[in-house]
Amino acid sequence: MKTPSSVGAPAFPSGAETERTEAHARELAKQALRKRELASALQTDLAGCERILLEPGCGHGHWLADFAAAHPRTTCVGVDLISWRIRKGNDKKAKRGLPNLFFYKAELGEFLEVLPANFRLDRTVFLFPDPWPKARHHRRRMVQTGLLSEVARRTDRGGEFCFRSDDRPYFDWTVEHLETHPNWQIEESAVWPHETETYFQGLMDAYFSVIAKRV
Repeated sequence: MKTPSSVGAPAFPSGAETERTEAHARELAKQALRKRELASALQTDLAGCERILLEPGCGHGHWLADFAAAHPRTTCVGVDLISWRIRKGNDKKAKRGLPNLFFYKAELGEFLEVLPANFRLDRTVFLFPDPWPKARHHRRRMVQTGLLSEVARRTDRGGEFCFRSDDRPYFDWTVEHLETHPNWQIEESAVWPHETETYFQGLMDAYFSVIAKRV
């Protein structure tokens, strides 16, 4: 038989549970603010532009700055999580006077979430992304079926998905995901959009590239 004190007794969260709930609420608020600020910056910076080249994980922006200089009519956008990398990218933009080049500190998923719906991705370029080699970390790789679907949704037919890595298992992983995705078709004869040796590429003995077209 239940004792009187246990019947209908209200359940109160412990101090630790309350702290976790409050911390989660603060993180959600920070995330919402971050998204609003990013969306506002995109609307301001890219006003009048509806087609972009996107480089997720752009690092210092060396490749993207070089591409932007060679293609002044293409709006180039780099995204990276590390603040000092974005600062270096913006230093290159200022030094070389590249009004068609933009860098944003953002997580790729959040960037795609707040990118205005009218913006189209003419080309998405992945250069030596983190391969997360351990099997238990593969879910952290940027190339996933969900990402390919989201990029495809924002890319018109004929648009390109370009991937380059020195990690053969990650390259094979990407090829497999592209081959099994209904919206992408690998183009064996496609030429890499712009060749310039980046810092990481200069350290490598070999690397592997694949380009797929939106179908």
